Amino acid sequence: LVPAFDAARTLGGIITDLRRELPDVDIIVIDDGSSDGTSDVARANDVHLVRLETNAGKGAALLAGFEAARTRGKRVALTVDADGQHPADEARRVMDADADEGTLVLGVRDLERDGCPKANRFSNGISNFFLSRFAGRSLSDTQCGLRRYPIAKTLALRANGRGYDFEGETLLRAIWSGMKVVEV
Repeated sequence: LVPAFDAARTLGGIITDLRRELPDVDIIVIDDGSSDGTSDVARANDVHLVRLETNAGKGAALLAGFEAARTRGKRVALTVDADGQHPADEARRVMDADADEGTLVLGVRDLERDGCPKANRFSNGISNFFLSRFAGRSLSDTQCGLRRYPIAKTLALRANGRGYDFEGETLLRAIWSGMKVVEV
């Protein structure tokens, strides 16, 4: 799943790279109310497109993607951000990280190595601290959008967030429900 908002500039390359690394997966792009031709890029690259008419937020886009994947008979969904920050070979690592399809797999970035601005590293550190505290376990990167979700279990968590809060809420609900969570 590629939730995308005004991502026409990067989306084609992401689709190409994902197809190279994961040739046997269906790619679903969720256009979250873009105005820049994101849907046109998705159509031109022959992927399944879910279009939200107005920008509803990343969580709403992910939920629409989970529903579309479930309708297509999928049991797991790999999420990759549309800004190009997740290399396709790392997406492959996350996808293959655990044989149990019921496991939530989190991608973990090295923000310092990758040159992330200090202010972003600081804010991610705050999120990691508090979500780790609420979860009752250490979490290395709670803000990374590169994840593998078990679709039915994730939808059963009934997260309320519809923006960027969705991923943190879903992570906490998964841990509290006893779902296995693995970091890669």
